[in-house]
Amino acid sequence: MQILRKKLIFLFVLVFPVSCILAQQISKEQLIFLTPEWKGERFPDGRPKVPDNLLDRMKLVTLEEAWAVLKGENFKHQYDDGWMSINPDSVLVGRAVTAIFVPGRPDIHRVIDKKGHEKDGRVKSQNSWTIDLLVKRDVYVVDQFGAHEDGPTIGDNLGNSIYAKTGNGIVYDGAVRDINGLKEMHGFTSFFRSYHPSHHLNNPDGELNTTLVGINTPTRIGKATVMPGDVVLGRDGGVIFIPPHLAEKVVKTSEIVRLRDMFGHQRLREQKYTPGQIDSRWSDEIEKDFMQWLSDHINELPVPKEQIQQYLKTRTW
Repeated sequence: MQILRKKLIFLFVLVFPVSCILAQQISKEQLIFLTPEWKGERFPDGRPKVPDNLLDRMKLVTLEEAWAVLKGENFKHQYDDGWMSINPDSVLVGRAVTAIFVPGRPDIHRVIDKKGHEKDGRVKSQNSWTIDLLVKRDVYVVDQFGAHEDGPTIGDNLGNSIYAKTGNGIVYDGAVRDINGLKEMHGFTSFFRSYHPSHHLNNPDGELNTTLVGINTPTRIGKATVMPGDVVLGRDGGVIFIPPHLAEKVVKTSEIVRLRDMFGHQRLREQKYTPGQIDSRWSDEIEKDFMQWLSDHINELPVPKEQIQQYLKTRTW
């Protein structure tokens, strides 16, 4: 049985890259196969659906907190930086929908166009196909291979469409255009590589800059590997892609760190403890004080009351 399983996996790996090109969009079965750790709800296409309440709580998570949890779980290639940004003081959180473009190649482009229009019911140009799939709280994550001059597929028109569908922004490994129009959407918190005033060329019988080869497939964004359904956390110039099965752990760890920091800072201001006591492993006395502080301030803290109650139950003194 184990040998048969290994053969099936080997066959899948051989067939998968070809099927992505031919099918354009990853199948539900393939997506479930590639996200086996996720046990929760999924979208109809198989994409993991991290609950909205976790996304809400994720907005207060720092990149340092998320990175530390992922590194501890041996996920070391989930972060990338060096971005330009729109609304840089805001935080981007949502579920990843991925797209992969390659430098335009007419023969591939024509057959993908034909299949998309005639068999898959897609309309207009390829750069809108993935956008048509977006829903609320999605983040459009695009490998545009850093395309710059004549490369932008996103300007204020597609930007408005994306924002209307998702209420979110983008992570776009390439150049955008119409940047002033994009900035007018104050909730369009976005990360991109560069700006260029030129526009995308999409004519396989003339000038052609990009060809879409994957929708909701495993995607590389800079130094990070992204899966559809990953939780995107973009802030402070960086973006981290959190595997859905680790989203709850990231949030809960962040909340405990946040509470401990609030307590520690307050006690330092009160001069009850020294910096050395707070910066090192807490004594039993400080831990007891912290638990009492949680209980006394449970209705005032920036963490769900239920989460604090759950934490209090795990500690006995």
